[in-house]
This record gives sequence, C-alpha cells and structure tokens, in this order.
Amino acid sequence: MSDSDCRSWFSAADLLTNDASAPVALLGAPLGLGSITPGRCDLAPATVRAAMKRMSVYDLETETDLSAMRVFDAGDVAVETLEPADARDPIVEALAPLLRAQDLVILLGGNNAATRPAVHALEEAHGSVGLLTLDAHFDLRDTDCGLTNGNPIQALLDDGMPGRHIAQVGLLPFANTQKAHQKAKDAGIHVVPMNMCRPGRFGSGFTTRAMDALDVLARQCAYIHVDFDIDVVERAHMPGAPGARPGGCSPQDFFEATRAICAHPQVRSVDLTEFDPSLDVASISALTAARWTCEVLAGFLQR
Repeated sequence: MSDSDCRSWFSAADLLTNDASAPVALLGAPLGLGSITPGRCDLAPATVRAAMKRMSVYDLETETDLSAMRVFDAGDVAVETLEPADARDPIVEALAPLLRAQDLVILLGGNNAATRPAVHALEEAHGSVGLLTLDAHFDLRDTDCGLTNGNPIQALLDDGMPGRHIAQVGLLPFANTQKAHQKAKDAGIHVVPMNMCRPGRFGSGFTTRAMDALDVLARQCAYIHVDFDIDVVERAHMPGAPGARPGGCSPQDFFEATRAICAHPQVRSVDLTEFDPSLDVASISALTAARWTCEVLAGFLQR
C-alpha cells in the first residue's frame, strides 16, 4: 500500500479509536440548554471531531509526533435536550468509569455547565480534587434561578467544594461583577485576572500564571480537573464563543498553556466549553478547538 500523503492524510481524527484500552479518552457532553446567551453549544463535540480531520499529527516546532497516540472515543452523552441540573447524573455516570480506566479524559462541551458534573465525576473516581479554570468569567452567578452556564463554580461551592481547591485564571475587566469578585475572595478562590497574565509590570505570562495556579492546587489536591472555557481567548480570534470579550489571551498563549497544563501528572480530566459552532466564521473557532485537542495530547506525551 502506498504511503503517499497525496493519497492519504493521517489526521488527528485518525487517532480516535474504539479501543477502550487507549490511555486517553474523549467524551462529548453536548449541553446547550441553560445558556445565558441562547445558542448551539450542543453542536460543538461533533464540530470539533470534524475539524480534527484538518489537523496533522506532527508539530514541527518541537518535533512532537502524535501518530503513535490512540484516543478512545467514548461517543457523546445524550444530554442535548436536558437542562444542566438533569444532565449532571448522566455525565457523571459516563465520565467516572473513564476516569478510573484512562490516564486522561477529554470532555468536549457543550456549555460551561458541563464543568460541575466533570468535577463530581473526578471526585467519584478519585476522591478530593481541585479545579483550575481558564476563563474570562468567574461563573459565580447565584443559583436561585436554577443552574446555567453562568454558575457552575457557585454550584460547586454550594455542593461543598472548598474555595481553596479552585483557581481561576484569565478573568477579564467589564465581564464580571463586583459581587462575583467578592464571592471569590470570600471563598478563598485563587484569582488571577488577565492583566497578571501578560508579561510586563504586573504580569509574568499566561502559561506561567496558569502553571503557578496549578501548582497551588497540586499541593492540596491529588487530582485536578481543568476547565478550558474557550471564551478566555481574545474575541477577535474567537467568533464562535458568545462570551469572548476584547482583551482575552492570544490563541498561541492558549495553546502553550494547554500543553504545559496537560503535561502535569495530576491533571486527570480537562474540558473545552462555550464553543458555539453556529456563530463561527470561516471555521476559526472550530480549528482553534481542534488544535487544542492536539495540544492536550502533546502535553500528555510529555509526562
């Protein structure tokens, strides 16, 4: 058989397999209901898988080759028609066994309400856990009107998760309320606003700050879930994220932080949330999300 690359293209999508013994698993959680800004985040898992076909498995900058990697594709949890409160148990039930069997699990949201069940699944599988979020928002809205993509962190605090087991990096000005900021302070959440993530007078770089926050959690918790809310990326580069705002991180910073974080042995699960394919332009956000999956795997290979 010819290995000509004009006849065949081995892509990141070809790493997906039905072999459950693969060290990494991928699970879709197409949550769309419960979004503060109505949209179609439920389309994201399928869109990301399709965009992975456009990613090669070789990084020439670091000479990283993913071709020997295999990722167990566990399919999607049937949560498209469920509100966040009702989606919790199905996601936990699908995710927890993967967390026991695999070294790393990638959860493709869906909106940010998927983060709460992801944390509970890791808790169920491994006990006390920490949560790192790369997010423009605190997600600390009150829960008295129900669960949404705007309050998974508040819901986790209500569930009893200690605030000191949570770190949030990349929070943006004029995208959050004073009330939410005070909640984070009162709960003891490790907060790193975006200005602290830029090299210069106040900051030391996005990846450095993210890894510092991860180290804070790693000293307290055996295992860590990381929420990669794609709206932490600068809005000009992320049209498919309804919550993205001017002033976010660059895609390159997002990729570099992803690889560094996923190289950490205590990170056992990650999610990608808040990608709405119905808003995307020229596949910019889809390709960014697909590149993110490659960076997750490249980081894992460094362990």
